[in-house]
Amino acid sequence: MRELALVMPVYNEEECIADVVKSWHDELRRLDIDFIMIVLNDGSRDNTASRLAEFSGNDSIRVVNKQNSGHGPTILAGYHTAVDKAEWVFQVDSDDELKASDFDKFWIQRNKYDALYGYRVGRRQSVSRKIISAVSRAVVRLFYGKGIIDVNIPYRLIRSTILKEIIDQIPDDTFAPNVIISGALVSSGLPIFNCPVAHEHRKTGMVSIVNWKLWKAACRSFWQTINCRPWLGGKRT
Repeated sequence: MRELALVMPVYNEEECIADVVKSWHDELRRLDIDFIMIVLNDGSRDNTASRLAEFSGNDSIRVVNKQNSGHGPTILAGYHTAVDKAEWVFQVDSDDELKASDFDKFWIQRNKYDALYGYRVGRRQSVSRKIISAVSRAVVRLFYGKGIIDVNIPYRLIRSTILKEIIDQIPDDTFAPNVIISGALVSSGLPIFNCPVAHEHRKTGMVSIVNWKLWKAACRSFWQTINCRPWLGGKRT
């Protein structure tokens, strides 16, 4: 079993994906980590697949080209693969908003914690997304407890044994599994590390969910977060 499995969902990121994958690959090698990157192309309609094909000869990078199922189900698919391959699982998005250069702050602290979370500094959001982020945080605190600052951040390092126990109880079609995972972790009382990470506004591609679709997706996420309550360590969260 490797030390680390990195899960990266991708959708229509042809302009930056090769650079993003390379930056993470090079940083993990620099840190001398035994790792595998699981890059899941979620049915992209642009040239993402061809850009990812550039890494076909690299044993540390596994590219999965799959039918489109959405961001949340793609993350879960990656997690289910990752927990059987490494002691730690790290998830990051492919839009280059959160950089590999901050990862060492997490890796050197990992033995003291069961989950290590970033929280975004310098993030620019629309009013709608600010409201949704605030409500997500409030829902987790109300129904699960406090302990994670940025409950939906795609920059999280979790012990695979713990993550496996949680995701085995989350339906595969869940829209925002990372919020539910955060809730399960804080309610368990396990030690969690919160660390600031620099956020850069995306320079390429487009946000896939906007306007009324964003609010519809948020409502679905809130409902699933309230109703999907994983058990962890024999305790109902």
